[in-house]
This record gives sequence, C-alpha cells and structure tokens, in this order.
Amino acid sequence: MDYQVEILLENHEDFTTFLNAKIKEYNDEHSPYHKESRQKGSIRPLNLIVTDHQQQWIGGITAEVYWGWVEINKFWFSKEFRGKGIGGQLLAKTEETAKQMGATKALLTTYDFQARTYYEARGYEVVGEIKDYPPGSSYYTMVKHLL
Repeated sequence: MDYQVEILLENHEDFTTFLNAKIKEYNDEHSPYHKESRQKGSIRPLNLIVTDHQQQWIGGITAEVYWGWVEINKFWFSKEFRGKGIGGQLLAKTEETAKQMGATKALLTTYDFQARTYYEARGYEVVGEIKDYPPGSSYYTMVKHLL
C-alpha cells in the first residue's frame, strides 16, 4: 500500500469537513441512534436564560435533549448572583423540562475548579475522570438519573 502523510500545523476546514462526513457515515451504519439523531428535530435545544431587572443576561443553561438524555452544555452565572439558590432552581427546572421532553438521564462535564461538588450535592455522579487535564486538575463526566 502506497501513501504519504502530510503534517499541517493550522486548521484545514475542508479536511475537517471530510473527516466529519466519514465519521458520521460510519456511525450511521453502525448505530441507528446516530442516524436518527441526524433527522431534523431529533436533537432539541433547551435554553434557560436568566435576566436581571434591566433585562441584562446574568446567566443560564444551554442544553440539548436527545436519545432520552439531556446534555447540559453550558451553565454559568454572574458572580454577584451566585450563592443565592438561583442556580439550583435553574438546574432543577432544566431537569424537569427535559423530563417533560422525554429525558430520563442527564449528562454534563466539569472541572475540579468548577462545580463537581455542586453537582454531586444535586444527585450527579462521576462516571469518568481525566486526571491532570488541565495540569494539576481533573475533568469529570457526570450523570444523573432523572426518574
């Protein structure tokens, strides 16, 4: 077999698009769930936006519901609004809304220096850890059953 390897130290959008298409094709052949998720409307967004009295964004959650899961992608609050219980209420509202949308489990990731203990106090369990990522910290995948 004759081939060559080219090393690029910059982004190459066409090559990235090529790889993404091939990976999707492979996944679609081997997983009906992946194929189904590519149908329009299969992955449903869930966004909870919190504003202050001046209608300025102060935080919120972005998530997606698919495969019977809610994947929480982003969760953040302005410093002055932390520690007041708003985040816990928002997370509970996200989970409840996701349940109404058919989710039975929740998935998220966090770092040591972010919110592992916060999520554990709300029923999330660590199911995966990458140590020393970034150096001196750990990166966690956490799951909660919503039943």
